Amino acid sequence: MDEKTVLATFDREMRQDVRPDGPGARVERVGGVVRQVGAEGHGWSAVLWSDLTEETADRAIAEQVEYFASLGREFEWKHYAHDRPGDLGERLSAAGLTPEPPESLMVAEVGELSTDAALPDGIELRAVTDEAGVDLMADVHERVFGTDATRLRRAVMDRLAEDPDTIAALVAMDGDEPVCSARIEFNPGTQFAGLWGGGTLPRWRGKGIYRALIARRAQIAAARGYRYLQVDASDDSAPILRRLGFARLSVTTPYVYQP
Repeated sequence: MDEKTVLATFDREMRQDVRPDGPGARVERVGGVVRQVGAEGHGWSAVLWSDLTEETADRAIAEQVEYFASLGREFEWKHYAHDRPGDLGERLSAAGLTPEPPESLMVAEVGELSTDAALPDGIELRAVTDEAGVDLMADVHERVFGTDATRLRRAVMDRLAEDPDTIAALVAMDGDEPVCSARIEFNPGTQFAGLWGGGTLPRWRGKGIYRALIARRAQIAAARGYRYLQVDASDDSAPILRRLGFARLSVTTPYVYQP
């Protein structure tokens, strides 16, 4: 994989030419910034791309803060290490945005990944197709990450109801207990499918469940003709992904503004 070329393709397809990530969201292009305004009440709002210089950056940041503040919206400036100017992160902090833990942008070619991964005895994968399945997925998310999954639950339900071809979610079950969950989101018109939300309950880690969910999602992506899988990987998942054949192309840091 030509990492420089793939990163440029990712920037163009997934950031510059991005489409709304679900029902009710809209993408706006204003000057050197591409932003998403999420669905009312639960959608994710963010600046996804910027083409700025040292001369234009501070004004563009102030304009986005003013815009989202006028809507009463929290938003995230999704900053990548290769974005310009080189001190963009410092400028975002100076403007009142708070950096959250950085994640590795990792990409793999679907055709190069092994999809042969066995689940432990007694564990089965269940497709999420209805409200009951979404509740199982959200339960794992809250227990693993310690965050409220209300917004996630509503967003997934919206997509399953209105745009089901753009998402597939899975839950690993130990009998009636969900122990791991993850989803894959498809971006029509691009070469990339995104892996999101992968998390395993502590006592089930190290048994190959997370890897099995990656393999299953790679199979789904291949069947739909996607060339690449993309992950914003935490420090916990990055080593697993690297062993499976993913390459780190950049580092992304969410800078969050609270109105």
